[in-house]
Amino acid sequence: MTVQILEDRDALARAVAHRLTERIDELRRSTGRRPRLVLTGGTIANEVLAQLVGPVSLWRDVDYYWGDERYVPSDDDDRNEKQAREAFLTRFEIPEDRIHPMPAAGEFASKDDAADAYAAQLPESFDLVLLGVGPDAHVASLFPGFPQLDEKERRVVPVDDSPKPPPERLSLTYPMLNSATAVWFVVAGEDKAPAVAAALSGAPVDEAPAAGVRGVEETLWLLDTDSASRLPR
Repeated sequence: MTVQILEDRDALARAVAHRLTERIDELRRSTGRRPRLVLTGGTIANEVLAQLVGPVSLWRDVDYYWGDERYVPSDDDDRNEKQAREAFLTRFEIPEDRIHPMPAAGEFASKDDAADAYAAQLPESFDLVLLGVGPDAHVASLFPGFPQLDEKERRVVPVDDSPKPPPERLSLTYPMLNSATAVWFVVAGEDKAPAVAAALSGAPVDEAPAAGVRGVEETLWLLDTDSASRLPR
């Protein structure tokens, strides 16, 4: 596990955008196939996407997935997919067959059906998963004390009664998140500092779900000074 601390959120967004561009280019060259990238929602994640620049051909040759999604209609502003399209995907005219969003409300008879349908679309593993962390140390839509933390078989699960609105969501599970070759946590803001400290100090997963995600080869925490302010000096 590696921790890198940047001066502020703007520096963090620029650094992650630069690192992501380099990694996607490296993956294309080393694997000879389209990289499999999992996007996350949240303010700092969208700031990273807004910082991405060309070459356009690089970004059009990637398969995009999501770690979690708000189970709302497809045109709802709360959708992580919609925010990613506005920040990046539309700007680069990413082909629709490269974009693999989680189902929206109304597309299936139930959230369980929606979760299973998305699981059926997923590859066996990902090259890189981007994740944020909530002030309560939740990750994706895996919240402290929720039964989804104990899921061992399913790759995607429905979530009810999320403590952060909207209450209905879909989320990748630990088995799917931990299939990734690399996991990058991107976290900014003083309100996230206790969660970052808890996750990096080895707090129980039931209390700090972010502590339960590890990349197979790389786990990288990319922080600004505010979110890192509770870490030991």
